Amino acid sequence: MKYSPLQQARYEYAPKLPGMLRHGITEISVKEGNETQSVADQDKIKALFPNTYGKNEITFEKGQNTAPSKKQVVGVILSGGQAPGGHNVICGLYDALKATNKENVLYGFKKGPSGLIEDDYVIFDDAFINEYRNTGGFDIIGSGRTKLETNEQFAIAADVCKKHGITAIVIIGGDDSNTNAAVLAEYFAANNTGVQVIGCPKTIDGDLKNEDIECSFGFDTATKTYSELIGNIERDANSAKKYWHFIKVMGRSASHVALECALETQPNICLISEEVAEKKMSLSQIADYIADSVEKRAAKGMNFGVAIIPEGVVEFVPEFSALIAEINELLAGSKAEEFNALATWADKYAFIEKGLSKESMTVFAILPQGIQQQLFLERDPHGNVQVSLIESEKLFSALVADKLATRKKNGTYNGKFNALHHFFGYEGRCAFPSNFDSDYCYSLGYNAFMLIQYGYNGYLSKVSNLSKPATEWVAGGMPITKMMNIERRHGEDKPVIKKALVELDGKPFKFFEANREVWAVETSYLYPGAIQYYGPAEVCDITTRTLALEKE
Repeated sequence: MKYSPLQQARYEYAPKLPGMLRHGITEISVKEGNETQSVADQDKIKALFPNTYGKNEITFEKGQNTAPSKKQVVGVILSGGQAPGGHNVICGLYDALKATNKENVLYGFKKGPSGLIEDDYVIFDDAFINEYRNTGGFDIIGSGRTKLETNEQFAIAADVCKKHGITAIVIIGGDDSNTNAAVLAEYFAANNTGVQVIGCPKTIDGDLKNEDIECSFGFDTATKTYSELIGNIERDANSAKKYWHFIKVMGRSASHVALECALETQPNICLISEEVAEKKMSLSQIADYIADSVEKRAAKGMNFGVAIIPEGVVEFVPEFSALIAEINELLAGSKAEEFNALATWADKYAFIEKGLSKESMTVFAILPQGIQQQLFLERDPHGNVQVSLIESEKLFSALVADKLATRKKNGTYNGKFNALHHFFGYEGRCAFPSNFDSDYCYSLGYNAFMLIQYGYNGYLSKVSNLSKPATEWVAGGMPITKMMNIERRHGEDKPVIKKALVELDGKPFKFFEANREVWAVETSYLYPGAIQYYGPAEVCDITTRTLALEKE
């Protein structure tokens, strides 16, 4: 098979490990820290996880390895959406496993958690693994979104593990996937299966983080990829000088991606969903905020600009959230069939007008027809509006155009406004991982095996001090239950890992807030360029602006 020169070079890249993991397996000891408790709802979480709750945080350090010697047969699963670096988690896990004992075995369960239930797997060897080192994507075994959450599934998983002599399962995923890992770990412990479960923190959205998990893997590469594209668009906008570019980026529940891209590129506008919710901003207020920038720049002869829009921002607008809730009720049960049977949009509009409250209909009426129709596309499995299908970048550019038309009639604006639209999502999920993600993910996988070797169960692989060079990173583990709280899901109380939203009093947002008024009016664009893999460390190994500001 032929490879591109970069692909061949990346196969040969040797990821950097934290200092204490460089001593060789036999010289890695474990230091136990304090007992832990969940971030909230301690009594409820403890009751649900009696065998895995309250365990100690641990750190690996140089010293004699005191783990019992036994053959390890480990299974690994990729769960949820792709994130750059997933292959390296598996490579690090494989290398640590084989460095300990050549007889150790690594199973890769195909297409996510369903592979474990269906006993669909590959057994890795050197040749197989070497084809995927330092590469993007999840194609090594594929991923999936099947949830492991029922006792029937757990019993099947236990049988599959027993069949193959599997001693541990590593689940590589986001908050939901690692919640499932915690529940599976508790089941295995309660039923004395002898199988451990270890999680690894993955998501490009950046919302799986806390005081222990400084960054989920994939966020660095994805935001660098998006920032390169945004910088390219900024350069084009500044060259053509006739378009406003509205760019939607990934991040339904949190705006970490949008904020990081803004810090990297300094666009004229960047909406932060958490701020929209905090200030209870209406669609009209948001449109006025963007229109103000357009008008002020036009007054300086600059009829161009760039606005970054988080994917899920409309869900944070109170009036829009109320509208969504009413639409979900309007189409509940057989009403959906009645609505879909109507022949024309005019008939459907009359149906909607009759069913919505006056307040929600007022909001609905100001939406462009295309957006109105998107709200009535196919429901999700729970019968709800699929908000991610709403083209919010087109929504806000249309609302801004209406605002500017009114201002033009009033004589306060005489510029030109031509909007172009982009959505950056899939472009960043499978990119060649940055050096940071290559190193971080390899360390997470290597570290996961150390947790297995020392007998830990229901733990998340943890690598911290990430704003420093890799040699200064600290490896260890924390109980997954430490991150959990109780949330209402589909009418039931469920234990889940608490999502991390953008902190409006945090240093990254405060830096953005202090500069955005200037960026809104002036052309202050930064052009990050492509991810660099070879050259000076200050160019190739830099972390995100978010992490750098948080650790100042």
